[in-house]
Amino acid sequence: MKWGTLLFGTLSLVLVFGVASETMYGIEHGGNLLAYWHIALAWVTAAALGTTFVGSALYLRYRGQFWSRLAHSAGELGFLFATLTLLLGSAWGKIIWNSWWEWTDVRLVTFLIVWFIYAGYLVVSSATDPETGDRYAAVYGVVGFITVPISYASTRLWTPTFHETTIGNAEVSANIDPTTLVVTVVAASFLYAYLLGLRIRVHEVEDRVRRLHTERR
Repeated sequence: MKWGTLLFGTLSLVLVFGVASETMYGIEHGGNLLAYWHIALAWVTAAALGTTFVGSALYLRYRGQFWSRLAHSAGELGFLFATLTLLLGSAWGKIIWNSWWEWTDVRLVTFLIVWFIYAGYLVVSSATDPETGDRYAAVYGVVGFITVPISYASTRLWTPTFHETTIGNAEVSANIDPTTLVVTVVAASFLYAYLLGLRIRVHEVEDRVRRLHTERR
């Protein structure tokens, strides 16, 4: 994962700055290149929050501590990636739409709701007792996930102000190089998997320290 992250990350930088066009929606600006990382981060946000859903569901079913670590680690990364998605999207939106934020755009509003939901997930995970908190966090991780597909389907469910439906839409006007986008998504996916593995190991160390502390009492 480490070498895959380095390889595809480097290739993504080369393609974004060396191949991709700076013109999107008829506007030429270097900041348009942010779109590639904005979209890639949105993808890994969905992957991470989906992992939290699966890990939470499996923890409720089997009570294995690994599933709780997986769910929480992915939830932390999902929240981080969601934050970066919002920040990069806001900066790109200022270039394309001359607006940092638009409350009438369904994709923006529903994605912000996702951000708040998973901020709440992290609060629940950290504020509850370790003995019982995993169960509460798992229930929250399962129920809260419903906001994720709603956000990603929002441009089909409601009329968007800014965001166009891109998949299956032959009339989409964004000028995005598909090869560069795919490589960047792969790079972000490798980064997510690599960080997820590291975070799970940290959770394992934390659990060992907690057990040793309990045994010494």
